[in-house]
Amino acid sequence: MAKTGDILVGLDIGTTKICAIVGEVTDDGIDIIGVGSHPSKGLRKGVVVNIDATVASIKRAIEEAEHMAGCEITTVYTGIAGGHIKAFPSHGVVAVKDKEVRQQDVDRVIDQAKAVAIPLDREVIHVLPQEFVVDDQDGVKEPVGMSGVRLEAKALIVTGAVSSAQNIVKCAQRTGLNVADIVLQPLASSLATLSEDEKELGVCLVDIGGGTTDIAVFHNGAIQHTAVISLGGNHLTNDVAVGLRTPTHEAERIKKQYGCALASSVDKTETIEVPSVGGGQPRVLSRHILAEIVEPRVEEIFMLVQHELQKCGMEEILASGVVITGGSTLLAGMPEMAEEVLGVPVRRGLPRGIGGLVDVVKSPMYATAVGLVMYGAKQQANSPYFKIREDNVYRKVKNRMKEWLGEIF
Repeated sequence: MAKTGDILVGLDIGTTKICAIVGEVTDDGIDIIGVGSHPSKGLRKGVVVNIDATVASIKRAIEEAEHMAGCEITTVYTGIAGGHIKAFPSHGVVAVKDKEVRQQDVDRVIDQAKAVAIPLDREVIHVLPQEFVVDDQDGVKEPVGMSGVRLEAKALIVTGAVSSAQNIVKCAQRTGLNVADIVLQPLASSLATLSEDEKELGVCLVDIGGGTTDIAVFHNGAIQHTAVISLGGNHLTNDVAVGLRTPTHEAERIKKQYGCALASSVDKTETIEVPSVGGGQPRVLSRHILAEIVEPRVEEIFMLVQHELQKCGMEEILASGVVITGGSTLLAGMPEMAEEVLGVPVRRGLPRGIGGLVDVVKSPMYATAVGLVMYGAKQQANSPYFKIREDNVYRKVKNRMKEWLGEIF
């Protein structure tokens, strides 16, 4: 665990904005002491497509956060998302030495669950233990200290494309930052927004960002499933820009200011002024038309979420409903639309369990970045930096050869 006085930084590299949040570990929890945010230019659908533009945005966000917190930032926890993320369940079994489960046994069983064949272009980002079984006693959360001869683990393995993870690390390193760990974005958001009771009863977190929608399903206090859909708030903006024939930046402003996900709740007499492309005369249109453009896309996002839940058979376990978070959920009428499509209670998830500059970060769009800081506080300081398969076989063999030759001559 992180010690009191430690400074942790969460860097959320998103499709629409890059935001850095600095947290200080205190006796009571985490105090937010610095926030920096800058529009993101170099990402598409959660994946880096332009390294230079991303590096420039990260620099600006980090400088702003450093300025506010009054400290220098060297190491960050960063998130990963995108359509390439896949999760699947795995299982591990080991024999227990000395008939009492020790931490080494737990590490061994998790390592065994991790030993699955994955393609060379993918790598394991997380191994998330769901539950342990000691002898035949299932549902064990903390097996250390229990008596038994056999320990099993059920875990969720999250894998991602090596190149995407490498690009994120590369962007951070070019800015002069070390990456302490790469964290799955919905996992980070869940730390910041969900309560323990919700995770126990069964809840689905839907994080709707600019380029992607991330889903994480929790039940019995552990993550059961995660997925990433390549649809987000940018698609809404694009729909508005095409539908109202207006420039993209104006479409973004109109969407934020007047957008509504439920056309039925909009007064038909309300009007909005829409600038034309190429500096023509602005037009006056009904706000109802805007809502009719936005509504089908929001409905589509939640339909895809529902389809994903049906596909993995998790629809029945959502006793506490759905929590929506991410910048796009600030759109008026979003929770009501989600309730209509999914048929369960829906609430907006705001970062909770933090102190310091609470009023600055109390918005769904900062959920992932705050969650990254919380993840950092939970992690033991085992490995100082995240490395991606740096030692390939060729290098290992080459180094071994050098050693042998050195011994001979």
